[in-house]
Amino acid sequence: MSRQERLSTLADFVVENGAVRVEDVVRELGISPATARRDLDALAEQQLIIRTRGGASANPSTGEVPLRYRTVRRPEQKAAIAKAAMALVGPGDVVGFNGGTTTTAAAHELAIKISRDPEFGRRPVTVVTNAVNIANDLTIRPQARVVVTGGVARTRSYELVGPLAGAILPSIRIDTLFLGVQALDPGSGIFTHTEDEAAINAALVRASRRTIVLADSSKLGASAFARICAPGDLHALITDSGADPADLDRLRAQGVQVIVA
Repeated sequence: MSRQERLSTLADFVVENGAVRVEDVVRELGISPATARRDLDALAEQQLIIRTRGGASANPSTGEVPLRYRTVRRPEQKAAIAKAAMALVGPGDVVGFNGGTTTTAAAHELAIKISRDPEFGRRPVTVVTNAVNIANDLTIRPQARVVVTGGVARTRSYELVGPLAGAILPSIRIDTLFLGVQALDPGSGIFTHTEDEAAINAALVRASRRTIVLADSSKLGASAFARICAPGDLHALITDSGADPADLDRLRAQGVQVIVA
């Protein structure tokens, strides 16, 4: 496990438990007490946790763990989903990404694809996104034309949200939206954590001809606060082999194409 992976796991461990001691970290991660203390200090410097005598506690002001510490969760599944998604993108397409770890992986895969295929140099792909980290990664690619929504940046997801975020979307058309979500319930819809994220995601769905949800199997049947859209508003789901077959069948029955990466 790399240090970044270890920090990601440790950040989640502290947030999930509320408070931990150094010996808890040693037992959970299989590292030395000295390494545990250094890692806790590193997370405290980022204000992700609060260092306490002999351990650490969750920082109530940080909320969820920031994106940069969540990108290594279920990396193999996310990589497979990203590759399957970007196989659907061709030169000249207009594609959309919201923020999140899986869409970030997909955007990275797109960057590799367009750099290797000379046809994208002749017919660049247009990328519409409200995620500033995705925009930053793709702006340096001459094969991509990047359109960023307005809005206020959320520090934990790098997404632009608020009334300004959806202002340009009624004026444009996206061929395919790749949508990352926090929860997908085949019976009730697609959800994310906050109402402001749900609002911009819903606006992206309305601006798109085709919406493809990118969600690893842990998101199916999960719950989250704010509804983005109904299952029937999706055209496809790309997930991994760990998904419950019954959930996938319920989506297929509603006309959603299911791709298992």
